Amino acid sequence: MTTIEQSYASMRESVLKLGILTFGLFVVGTNAFVIAGLLPKIAETLGVTPTVVSYSITFYALVVAVVAPVISITLARVSRTTLMASGLALIAVGTALAALSHNIELFTLGRMIAGAGGAALVPSATAAATAIVPPERRGTAIAFVTAGFTLSTAVGAPLGTAIGAAGGWELPLWILVGLAVLLVPAVLLGVRDIPLPAVATFRKRLAALRDRRLVLTLLAGLLMFASFNSVYIFSSTITRAATGGSGSLLAVLLFAFGVAGIAGNVFAGPLTDRAGSKRFAMATIGIQVLLLLALPLLDGGFWGTAVLFVIWGLTAFASAVPLQHRLVEIDPVNAGISLSWWASATYLGIAVAPLLGAAVLEVNVQLVPVMGAVLALAAIVVFLVGFTGSRYAASPLLDQQESQEGKLVP
Repeated sequence: MTTIEQSYASMRESVLKLGILTFGLFVVGTNAFVIAGLLPKIAETLGVTPTVVSYSITFYALVVAVVAPVISITLARVSRTTLMASGLALIAVGTALAALSHNIELFTLGRMIAGAGGAALVPSATAAATAIVPPERRGTAIAFVTAGFTLSTAVGAPLGTAIGAAGGWELPLWILVGLAVLLVPAVLLGVRDIPLPAVATFRKRLAALRDRRLVLTLLAGLLMFASFNSVYIFSSTITRAATGGSGSLLAVLLFAFGVAGIAGNVFAGPLTDRAGSKRFAMATIGIQVLLLLALPLLDGGFWGTAVLFVIWGLTAFASAVPLQHRLVEIDPVNAGISLSWWASATYLGIAVAPLLGAAVLEVNVQLVPVMGAVLALAAIVVFLVGFTGSRYAASPLLDQQESQEGKLVP
């Protein structure tokens, strides 16, 4: 075999591995987001209100936010392949339990088990993606794999909503169970011999939080995700006047949102590089504030709501990129640790969203997007505060460098 043939074979093998990982994250993302479109039907079956069902999203997200960093520390020496396959197995078990449930307690337990599976799979898959390719292609590999999440919002959640409207809410969950089961042997056989990453101690992870710039950026991300999810989770109720309660029309809105999100995700990187994280974050989150304030004024018009969902999808997905870019800017040396905290912050935002949305929903459904706008505005303010008083060390490593060089870190 020639060198060119070997290079082609290696590239083909890498693409296959990345494809399996991408599909895994697609299953995780769809499992998380599909519940939003199925809330009314699940609530009817379980004999509770949609608000009560939405709390299962809080438990799901809390499990991911807490368990993911615990796994990354306590199981750092366990094979990535084993962790990913185990995560998929837990997703299958938890989702099956939720689909079989006839009460909210069992349903929530199933969602929490599935959340633990996601916590094991997602960080492991992202780390594995960077180990599969050469160092100069790590960014591309991460984008390739995390595209599974984007596709889950663009295709998985709307398709699951449509399937649930036609065949019952249990059907899309059983499809996800089947996909997770099929992926277990695919991972075990197709994604093997992944090098273990360097272990970051818990003390080192906590040290990153000494930098107020980083903490404020993480808080901005938490607020932004709480803003988005508090509206998205209750989209079936918020858009009822526009959809007439039709699950199919709701699926169209969610599909439009997700497809626009793909475009936003694609263009956000180059635009952030050109405009800078500060200006691009202000622009994208600021547009979301205006959109959410405008949503209650559309008076139930379907096409107007559809256009708003398209622009919302563009900006919502794009706004996450400059915030992550800012985290890397603050401390490039420890960017991996900063981004691991980003995952926890975003899932905490998802966790509080149902609680906030449900509380406002009890008052007036039209106030939910208004609350989302307030949260997004707060994210802008917190993010901007993080750019003030920034001339000090971000980590012990930089503390040492600073003392040696006798100057402050910019």
